[in-house]
Amino acid sequence: MSNTLTVTSATKPSIIVDHVSKMFLKRNTHSFKEAFISWIQRKKVRSDIFTALDDVSFQIGEGESVAVLGFNGSGKSTTLKLVSGVLEPDKGRVFTRGRVAGLIEVGAGFHPDLSGRENVYLNAAILGMKREEIEARFDDIVAFSEIGDFIDTEVKHYSSGMFMRLAFAVAIHVDLDVLLVDEVLSVGDAPFREKCYAKIEELVERGVTMLVVSHDMSTVQRLCRRGIVIHEHRVLFDGPIEEAVEVIRSTEH
Repeated sequence: MSNTLTVTSATKPSIIVDHVSKMFLKRNTHSFKEAFISWIQRKKVRSDIFTALDDVSFQIGEGESVAVLGFNGSGKSTTLKLVSGVLEPDKGRVFTRGRVAGLIEVGAGFHPDLSGRENVYLNAAILGMKREEIEARFDDIVAFSEIGDFIDTEVKHYSSGMFMRLAFAVAIHVDLDVLLVDEVLSVGDAPFREKCYAKIEELVERGVTMLVVSHDMSTVQRLCRRGIVIHEHRVLFDGPIEEAVEVIRSTEH
């Protein structure tokens, strides 16, 4: 494959997904017991290849806000994980430019036996922040999370809402060039969700590139200007967000 790519965006690309395919091995045994019996009987465990993405290509320009839409199992979250670097493609290539922060599994780096304060430092470091950066933004992170006096309490004692707010607050205060968001705004109470939307809109206005996966059509229409519809593991549509939403709705019937 050639090392040169044709750039179609009017701005410099922040994300390039170039003819990407991703497959997973799906085993047909449903339990360890069944697998063990098959091994004892020297029967082969039959496996099937599941294609999550099939020759998917798109580019996202610097500062664009783009939604990836599709039904369950279409490959939306796989796309985000490939862009974040959590997964690698089996075919094709994925390029990103700048610092990428993913709100894919909020709080994945949190340790339940550490306090909120300790987890802020730990999670921020995982997301690429230096200690001096964390210290400079610590008060803003705590204020955004609305955790207050619970910041020095072990997070295993937090409610799910408190946990989510602190984790989101850490991720959103990272200096980033590309923000990846996967359904995390579907949790939390309405006032906090509104604050999250406002913060994300502020980042987009500052020129941060954003890629969002969500089933909430009102959310993607609010945050994004462009929509990429993945249907049956391929790109079905790539264009204005309003048209992308209509494609999804028409595909439902």
